[in-house]
Amino acid sequence: MHRERFYTLSASCPDRVGIVARVSGFISSHQGWILETALHAQPPDEDEDVGRYFMRIEIRADSLPFMLAELRERFQPIAAEFGMDWKITDSAVKKRVVILVSQQEHCLYDLLARWQSRELDVEIPCVISNHETFRGFVEWHGIPFHHVPVAPDNKTAACAEMRRIFEEARGDAMVLARYMQIISPELCAACPGRILNIHHSFLPSFVGARPYHQAWAKGVKLIGATCHYVTAELDQGPIIEQDVIRIDHSDTVADMVRYGKDIEKTVLARGLRYHLEDRVLLHGNKTIVFR
Repeated sequence: MHRERFYTLSASCPDRVGIVARVSGFISSHQGWILETALHAQPPDEDEDVGRYFMRIEIRADSLPFMLAELRERFQPIAAEFGMDWKITDSAVKKRVVILVSQQEHCLYDLLARWQSRELDVEIPCVISNHETFRGFVEWHGIPFHHVPVAPDNKTAACAEMRRIFEEARGDAMVLARYMQIISPELCAACPGRILNIHHSFLPSFVGARPYHQAWAKGVKLIGATCHYVTAELDQGPIIEQDVIRIDHSDTVADMVRYGKDIEKTVLARGLRYHLEDRVLLHGNKTIVFR
């Protein structure tokens, strides 16, 4: 990826003639330098009259004669003209990622290693857990640790507390790094498209708990992992990234769990990166991912 500062315009709108010409013409009229462009036209579904158009454009920041706030203001009439869902972000502003974890360490360890090496160039304002297990490890990294216990009779209150912490930390994304609790519908509704989960199966197969045990019982030959957005419906949110590994009849559940940990780490890291780089655009319960 280029190192110079850039703005990322990501947008979707009803498909029609002239979208690309209008947007690119706007950028070029201000001497804007386009670094990267990705476009996709989605055909209409059965219940739609027209399809939907998706775009992601990176613009070199110093090529424009104004800053981000003015760019957004000047682009607003074009967005209104085409009925766009849109945003423009600045590569110089690091996204703030709040991590949630329970008692499985591998995804947390991997994310913190990528963060520490700056492979994942984000801010991690805090880690939240329903157990105290990783307090020492997290605080050793200089990151605040919040213990929010979860019990059958306090789940709503616990999710409300996590939302409070997330908002106080000015979080941009919440990552469930093997956080083994169901997120409340209220929290899902408060953060649509901002909560990412890693599920240890190739969804939509084997939703819910103990998916490796389910896979072993079915005698499958492939197991996988899925990074998806969290919605009120368990493990049914829009899928961002997936991967699989082949197994055979000699593999035990313990073998599958061990293999799966490697896939979970890489799939979560890739999915999170796509999200942070504004490469994921939502379309109902599907995603358009510009890799």
